[in-house]
Amino acid sequence: MNSEITVSIVTVSYNSEKTIRDTIESVLNQTRSCKEYIVMDGGSTDRTLDILEEYRPLFAEKNIPFLVVSEPDRGIYDAMNKGIARCTGTIVGMINSDDWYERDAVETVASTYERSPFDMMYADLRMILRNGNTGIKRARLRKHYITTRDWNHPTTFITREMYEIYHYPCQSVYDDLDVLLKIRKDHRRVVVVNKVLANYRLGGASNKKSLKDAWKRMKLKYRIYRQNGYSRLYLLEAVAMELGKFILS
Repeated sequence: MNSEITVSIVTVSYNSEKTIRDTIESVLNQTRSCKEYIVMDGGSTDRTLDILEEYRPLFAEKNIPFLVVSEPDRGIYDAMNKGIARCTGTIVGMINSDDWYERDAVETVASTYERSPFDMMYADLRMILRNGNTGIKRARLRKHYITTRDWNHPTTFITREMYEIYHYPCQSVYDDLDVLLKIRKDHRRVVVVNKVLANYRLGGASNKKSLKDAWKRMKLKYRIYRQNGYSRLYLLEAVAMELGKFILS
């Protein structure tokens, strides 16, 4: 195994005391340690920061640098950009404070990169519904048609080199889609792994249970598709995705 391939993990948090332990422990207990774990906190007023500090000695025992920065930001993607800027690994993974990795996520990413160097990689996702039921959202790489139904942001890993080119624009809740479309449009190396690497709780910022919110998100997603040169047919894709999330969330 090439020891030079390293994976940095970034978590963005804000008042996440109810869920962040799952996130932290999933990073701490990887079968292959990450190079560093960076938490960008937006100034939590609950016990989030206290919980983070509880884990500092455990990361130290495993010689994993653990950085917690708590400061105001301009939203989740601004915080992500700040976290990425602090990373030193070959590859960067983003796991939000509602979600958690499978134990072999980092190992899978590193071994995949060794076999087939990529600019972006993503994998299957386990979705946790409000009623406790689960479902698997499969990842797929289509040659021409690009849809968020085939892509899972919590399982996405992008090289630090690419993040130096593609920054989150801090324009909407779909900044991650904007980066995906730009990477695909520029014909970067994208690899898909059909294995569950992360768990995602429905009910976050992109899943608010409101027809008004769903309509707003649909328009935002369609606008991003069009800005990146995709056809008007993607209006149907945006509607279908938001309708599905509205029903499930």
